[in-house]
Amino acid sequence: LTLDDAYKARVPDGGRLVRNLILGANWQHDHPLHFNHLSALDYIDIMAVAKYQGKDPKLLAVKDKIVGLVQAGDPYPLAPYYKRDEFCVTDPDLVTTAVYHYLLALEMQGKAKKMAAVFGGKTPFASSIVVGGATCLPDLQKIEDYETLLKEQIDFVNNVYFPDVVTFGTGPLLPLAQAGVGTGPGNYLAYGAFGMDDKGTTFFPRGVITNLDLANVQPLDTGKIAEDVRYSWYKAADTGLNPARGKTEPDLEKAGAYSFVKAPRYQGLPMEVGPLARMLVMQPPALMDIVTKYKIKPGAVARHAARAFETVILAGQMTKWLEQLKEMVAAGTVRVQDTAHWEPPDTATGSGLTEAPRGALGHWINIQGQKIANYQLVVPSTWNLSPRDDKGQLGPVEHALIGVPVPDTDNPLNVVRVVRSFDPCIACAVHVIDPDSNRIREFRVGGGPPW
Repeated sequence: LTLDDAYKARVPDGGRLVRNLILGANWQHDHPLHFNHLSALDYIDIMAVAKYQGKDPKLLAVKDKIVGLVQAGDPYPLAPYYKRDEFCVTDPDLVTTAVYHYLLALEMQGKAKKMAAVFGGKTPFASSIVVGGATCLPDLQKIEDYETLLKEQIDFVNNVYFPDVVTFGTGPLLPLAQAGVGTGPGNYLAYGAFGMDDKGTTFFPRGVITNLDLANVQPLDTGKIAEDVRYSWYKAADTGLNPARGKTEPDLEKAGAYSFVKAPRYQGLPMEVGPLARMLVMQPPALMDIVTKYKIKPGAVARHAARAFETVILAGQMTKWLEQLKEMVAAGTVRVQDTAHWEPPDTATGSGLTEAPRGALGHWINIQGQKIANYQLVVPSTWNLSPRDDKGQLGPVEHALIGVPVPDTDNPLNVVRVVRSFDPCIACAVHVIDPDSNRIREFRVGGGPPW
């Protein structure tokens, strides 16, 4: 997208549809993975499967598998494992079903990867998206292969993933949902994603919400974005810059800094990005009805609900894009590339704004002499995991953790729940400091040894 803008390339409809289907397949992969494999285990007592008394052969097989692992010496199947609390689901039927769906989601994860590779060539890191479109010229066989896999994904997200989230969120986790545990600063930003035409219309709309004023979704103005670095390990002179002019120059000895993440702000405000932001900007009636009926506040549980709901509506839209592509192929009118704009310009600037599954994703480029003079990225977790800004305002995750109950600092389960609800992706260390001893605490966050 950034190069499309810099090169002034115009993506033909066929290329737009192919891109949408590649990106959509990645969302169908990422969202169920996040819930089933990265978050759901924070809300269940997996050992409740040992008490399952039902007759479903699939669930009995799950029970035998988990009990067998424990008897073989694995005390915590599907680790990491925190001590259970009052919000953990202990009903044997619910837990056994959830674990079965955990295993089913692994199978569907593989199929979603195959779906992305039909037009993407490979996954992850699809190799077929280029300036002005895509390299894959679709044919009816590829469309049929994609359609077969998409139908399976639709069945899974409609009948397993979304119902599971609703069952948990409006049942055993309703107290967490209604209390709004993990609520952010109340400001939301979405760049919009999945082009619908050549005029810039997107399936997921772009927009900005401040102070949780859902009745006033404001238009997006990227000129209002600036990155503060007062508390980041970057040179102080580079603070407050718009990404189009941004600099990323480390200063590892900087006093007061505590993060490698910058602090992007929109009109001076910290903004939450991701599924919850997208759904609050879009406000689909079916989702808002659930929120209103159960009095759900925009915290950790709401993020899971938003993520699941947008997976469902996106999957439905993907069938329409596939049908449009099929009609183009059948008519012999499909074009996937703008080959007239492949030559790098001598001098240009460009920006590419879209939505990754985790949230608003922006790239900015400056080209001089047909070479990259400057390239800046502001990724979803930069917004969400940002430290304090120059005004001292907390980042969204920092804000969301204020007031979260942690009765046992050696078992910070609610902290884990809140942070994971943002689906963080950061390549540097996360530090948890004990306020009493000022000691950096260590926790196991993966299945392996704690080093």
